[in-house]
Amino acid sequence: MSTRTGRPSMAEGVTLGLVATGAVSIAIAALTGAIGAAIEIFGSPVPVSLPVHDAPMGSLTDVAGVASASYTESVVSFETLDAGTRWLLFGEQALPALATVIVCMSLWWLGLSLIRQRAFRKSMVPVLGAAAIALVVAGMIGPFLGAIGRAQVVDGLPASVSGDFWTLLYELDPAPIGWGIALALIVSAFEVGRRLQKETEGLV
Repeated sequence: MSTRTGRPSMAEGVTLGLVATGAVSIAIAALTGAIGAAIEIFGSPVPVSLPVHDAPMGSLTDVAGVASASYTESVVSFETLDAGTRWLLFGEQALPALATVIVCMSLWWLGLSLIRQRAFRKSMVPVLGAAAIALVVAGMIGPFLGAIGRAQVVDGLPASVSGDFWTLLYELDPAPIGWGIALALIVSAFEVGRRLQKETEGLV
């Protein structure tokens, strides 16, 4: 609960402080992961996860209770890859990391605003709106960049082995898009709250 002065209680302040600190920590971890991915992708050799189709797993063929088994992915390390393919593969990793950083910084700003009892400040709507857009863009564009990059890798393989891999496989994860839409609704609620607060202050 809040104190009589309108400020959050000590328990609320500690909780909000922990949330803000956790958001910053997650953002740092995401940024560190993106840097690690960049070092791996722009280094040599470059490990690339390629989607495999029709690749039975022979070691489990005669195991009791197993109806069938197959590989769905193979990690292939390449000594050389062209710069365009590397950037596409990096974009698949970088966009979700960037979206995570934006969302976490938005949560940090929200936590700070709640501590100061200014949740409906004018800057909150564009900050949360940017986070919602980042989630949707990362959820849609990130996997597409990766699919194009892997397609270029498969295209560069010899014809005798390229048939073992999917030429183009775009797997869309709806979760980030759904979170982005939900956050967009929260943005609308904040905008309504800001307007009501402004009207209330005008009446007072």
